[in-house]
Amino acid sequence: MTAIVSTVAYLGLEARPVEVQVQLIPGLPAFNVVGLADKAVAESRERVRGAVAAMGLALPPKRIVVNLSPADLPKEGSHFDLPIALGLLAAMGVVDAETLADYVIVGELGLDGRIAASPGVLLAALHASEQGKGLICPAAQGAEAAWAGQIEVVAAPDLLALINHFKGHGLLATPQPGEAEDAAIGPDLRQVKGQETAKRALEIAAAGGHNLLMIGPPGAGKSLLAACLPGILPPLDAAEALEVSMVQSVAGTLTGGRLTRTRPFRSPHHSASMAALTGGGLKVKPGEVSLAHLGVLFLDELPEFQRAVLESLRQPLEGGTVSVARANAHVTFPARVQLVAAMNPCRCGHLGDAALACSRAPKCAADYQAKVSGPLLDRIDLHVEMPAVSAADLVLPPPAEGSAEVAARVAAARALQAARYTDHAARTNAEADGPLLDAVATPDEAGMALLRQAATAMRLTARGYGRVLRVARTIADLAGASGIGRIHVAEALSYRRQAPRN
Repeated sequence: MTAIVSTVAYLGLEARPVEVQVQLIPGLPAFNVVGLADKAVAESRERVRGAVAAMGLALPPKRIVVNLSPADLPKEGSHFDLPIALGLLAAMGVVDAETLADYVIVGELGLDGRIAASPGVLLAALHASEQGKGLICPAAQGAEAAWAGQIEVVAAPDLLALINHFKGHGLLATPQPGEAEDAAIGPDLRQVKGQETAKRALEIAAAGGHNLLMIGPPGAGKSLLAACLPGILPPLDAAEALEVSMVQSVAGTLTGGRLTRTRPFRSPHHSASMAALTGGGLKVKPGEVSLAHLGVLFLDELPEFQRAVLESLRQPLEGGTVSVARANAHVTFPARVQLVAAMNPCRCGHLGDAALACSRAPKCAADYQAKVSGPLLDRIDLHVEMPAVSAADLVLPPPAEGSAEVAARVAAARALQAARYTDHAARTNAEADGPLLDAVATPDEAGMALLRQAATAMRLTARGYGRVLRVARTIADLAGASGIGRIHVAEALSYRRQAPRN
């Protein structure tokens, strides 16, 4: 007797179809799983054996062979437990194999028959929707699967309840999509005293999705400004929220099926490894740059990160994706992030203060800043130097303008960009490139003359030239201007880091 059920294998944010073929063969009792399965899948034999025994059933005294097809596709994860168990029960005649053929099945089994949550259910649900099938998944993830649309979702708490559902003895309730969480409340820009230039740069970065680097002494407010950024960014629209949730589903951080409209804000410690930042590991998982997709990746103490870790960000910042190469598979995750970085001007942090600076200044500053490579700095659109906050600044009353007022201007600028890029893949000015950038960000004659002069004087690279145009386009959007003038180009150039002279 052979039974076939459907499940999926995850490669990045792609769910690949997998057939679970279970066959009972006369011979000495054995239970074998084949088909390029990892250790977690191989161990499913014992979990399935225990779950079946918990229902009072005994495995037949035959040779049980489970083939995961296609055999050359790597299979990772514990979500193969439930399809293997149901395929075995179908081969034993306990459940109808034809009924199971209409479903994609995912879920981890406990030894007592409970169906535990497993990463990637949202991707499996979207795959099932594309295939015109239903989904069988853990009860804890029914709300997550229901976000996939008009598909039948059977969310069972345990194996016995699932069998009773298909036999008509106790139908399971249809899960409803989880709630969309309200935007989280973070620090307000009214808490920032002084630093008007940095606040202006933060507004431009938010409006156009630009990368930002803040350089200043300890206590200047760099971390506070970065924490204020999510509060002025527009919320995720429905399509973006689904993209972000897919990454969270694969990472196993989407709990209760709750989607959020707040843009991700990730702030890894500077001791993070390359796999932690860009993704990878024994079982490939998305890293911080992917978990921050369509949101903010904040790197505090930028020079303290390992050089190789920082260099690994160059490709994701440019292409919006990160590819993790393995001998048996290449996995690609989305990584369209807005990088916000902060650093001290030197190791002691007090380069500009003669009373506090170390005796090695200014050489210590050159050595410290040289830890961050030129190509990475060239990918950062806005460079802002922040002075120390004085006692006179701290006793001033809170600014009249807070995050709400800035967020309104950012939303208006983003609305202009959404209308501009309706027929293009770009979402923001920071993503415009090639002929599209030439079409939307060519300055007027005076602006172009200034840009030509500055490109020579500041020794701008081709990438730096394009990033100045993108920032100028955003500044014009904030001003409500249809074209880019000299004043917009001048402000964009003021945020550009000048290449060092030999």
